[in-house]
Amino acid sequence: MSDKKIIISNCQKLLSAYKSGLLGQTVMPEDSSPDFSSLDKEIRLVYFTLPMALNYQRDSYKLWQSALKTFNDPETKSVFDIEKVSKMSSEELREKLLKYKLALQPNKHINTWQTISKTVYDNWGSFSNLIDSLDNDFLKIKDAFQREHKKGFPYISGTKIFNYWSFILKTYGKIDLKNAQYIDIAPDTHITKCSAILGVITEQEAEKLTKEQISERWRELLNGSSINPIDMHPPLWFWSRNGFIYKLK
Repeated sequence: MSDKKIIISNCQKLLSAYKSGLLGQTVMPEDSSPDFSSLDKEIRLVYFTLPMALNYQRDSYKLWQSALKTFNDPETKSVFDIEKVSKMSSEELREKLLKYKLALQPNKHINTWQTISKTVYDNWGSFSNLIDSLDNDFLKIKDAFQREHKKGFPYISGTKIFNYWSFILKTYGKIDLKNAQYIDIAPDTHITKCSAILGVITEQEAEKLTKEQISERWRELLNGSSINPIDMHPPLWFWSRNGFIYKLK
């Protein structure tokens, strides 16, 4: 069996282990969310987008716990209404976002939250309209975020976080994205470590390759298989985070 076939076989084993609970604790940070069953699509899309733009070098579990507290408090819930945020003073928005530590940086995070809200509200009126106008197409959404309106989507337009947000949009936002197979894996410390263990990259390459180069290795490896690169994110993330308790055979 070739190295590529061995790696793909191991990926399939990890996917199965993830689905059957053999990787250990697999509660995602984003599972800290309201019951959206009786709420409209727009609220769900805003909830799973704006906090993502503040998810830089921080504990993802604490971030989403803060998001849920902010959403559940009637005094702070308005930060998830982009029309209200677009018209809100920076002082009021700062007070609401800092209350449960959803924002940690009192200027940058507030500006990021408001900038994205204004970009969407001014250009599309809502996140729902944004997605609909771009035909639920990952490639068109990517072009809007990373090229046409890049400055209007601080941080979330970055390659790594955009791919991961697209995965969340599909999984938690319940958006049936077209061209989802083009969503690249988003290499963080855990994904990079797993990439080296599986042989997708060498340990030396783990030190020097960019995140984009690691993503490209995954795309080349999985091309022609039944696995989309982003599908590997949860199993790899939990495999590493839980100390590799699942042993590949």
